[in-house]
Amino acid sequence: MDRQHKSRCINDQIVQNVLLIWLDSNIDQNTADCQNTITKLQRVINLIQTFTESDRCIEFLKKINDDKAYLIISGSFGEHLMPQIHDLTHVDTIFIFCGNKSHHEIWAKNWSKIKGVFAKIEPICEALKKLTRQHEQDSIPMSFIKTNASSFVYASIFKEILLTIQFEERHIQYFLKYCRNLFADNDYELENINKFEQTRTKKSPVRWYTSDCFLYPMLNRALRSLDGDIIIKMGFFIADLHRQIEELHKEQFGDGQAHTPFIVYREQGMTKIEFTKFQQNTGGLLSFNNFLLASKKREVSLSFAHNVLFVMKIQPDQSTIPFASIQQHNCDGSMDEKILFAMNSVFRIDGIQPTSDNPDTYIVNLTLTNNNDKDLQMLTDRIRQETCPNSSGWHRLGSVLCKMGQLENAEQIYKMLLKQQETDNIAKASIYDQLGTIKTQQESYNEAFQFYEESLKVRQQSLAPNHPDLATSYNNIADIYNRLSDYVQALSNYEKALAIRQQSFAPNHPDLAMTYNHIGEIYKHMQDYSKAYSFFEKAIDIAQKTLPENHPHLTIYKNNLDKIKHKV
Repeated sequence: MDRQHKSRCINDQIVQNVLLIWLDSNIDQNTADCQNTITKLQRVINLIQTFTESDRCIEFLKKINDDKAYLIISGSFGEHLMPQIHDLTHVDTIFIFCGNKSHHEIWAKNWSKIKGVFAKIEPICEALKKLTRQHEQDSIPMSFIKTNASSFVYASIFKEILLTIQFEERHIQYFLKYCRNLFADNDYELENINKFEQTRTKKSPVRWYTSDCFLYPMLNRALRSLDGDIIIKMGFFIADLHRQIEELHKEQFGDGQAHTPFIVYREQGMTKIEFTKFQQNTGGLLSFNNFLLASKKREVSLSFAHNVLFVMKIQPDQSTIPFASIQQHNCDGSMDEKILFAMNSVFRIDGIQPTSDNPDTYIVNLTLTNNNDKDLQMLTDRIRQETCPNSSGWHRLGSVLCKMGQLENAEQIYKMLLKQQETDNIAKASIYDQLGTIKTQQESYNEAFQFYEESLKVRQQSLAPNHPDLATSYNNIADIYNRLSDYVQALSNYEKALAIRQQSFAPNHPDLAMTYNHIGEIYKHMQDYSKAYSFFEKAIDIAQKTLPENHPHLTIYKNNLDKIKHKV
């Protein structure tokens, strides 16, 4: 019978960036031998999809979207199916698992993705361990800040918020319960989960991060996709790991003495498209949107190298980014000295050249920066201001999730916060606003309108008539009317918001620009293009004075003006 060893396919794919498929007509998961094989494989890859029928296996392989697939296939199936499966895009590596090695080695040597013919499962497990470790390293999330600043900024703000949240034991237990459910059929990882619960301390995050268990791939995948749900569940671990790196950095480099610059190395496998992006961004800034591990020994990095070797210059006295040697805390069994960098470390791409001994391997020279790029700082500060910087950690986290489009995760947080607010009406009004925003983005306009009406009612009872928060309520209600094409009511409420903001804010406040843009959009819908043009101009004038050139709001305002120029 074809089935996957675990039924929670979607969740499992969050844990690792690879899938393992095993195709053999003799698979019988009711036998001890088969269960023993699966147990050994699960020490490396949690998600194992088994097939006894070739047609179903090929159908599954063709439906894989983003993940790499490693395929274990019997000799008889492999010999006949290789022309159909070898060139499938997401099939990365193939292992032949059979009883007659000498026969199958003859034809297998003609297929480049086949990495060996094996009669026992143990050497396949060892090869899989090296492959998955390399793939996890290769899939570390990176951003070229010139072209993809938003990924860096949101990852930075995520980290900033997590460091302000006071995580409690209940949050840790919630994560452990989630992991136990996820690995319910994996005895090896269940044992690791129990050890983690029993032995974790504020001094142990580095050891657990470098250990051979579920934590590293789960964190890597969550940060690569900015999966808010998993990042929240792992928030306590991210915060603890960052703080331990900070503490180690102070111990090693915070003595006030001058420290000699040094070099670390990290190998990286890249596609041609990825490498071309590096070439196009030479001289620019590169962010690693995860924790980053590098070695002080060049030969260690080269021994595993794919096609790129990062040569990273570190100047301890100039960098503001925490990093530390973890030789005394490392759990991966190696003796070489490794440096672990905090999340969102930013490097300057100094140059790229082929290595002298292998023209297919390139050296990318990087220098750790102080994270003070002017344009980047302006964009980060602006987005920080747009995500409730004066609110508590959970409020801000909900706001960031909304901006990232992860609405269900944000709604869960805000409903939790609403239950905790018994007497603070102002806080309730803010939460009603956020829930209204979520429902608006989900196009549940009636529910959104109800939340916004609740917010307005609370504020009218608690605040002065010209308080800026009332303008927010009128603006939100106007937005719903706009979406429902009731432009008269939309204009009325936008004008109420504008009147309050003109009294409360300086003439160049960005919120005024946003309101002018909204009113311009209403006049555009009403085909009064002259008035629309005037309001779009006002929005652009303010935005050019107060926002960085690469801010998305300024782009929107300019695009709106361009669309009606020919109609004025």
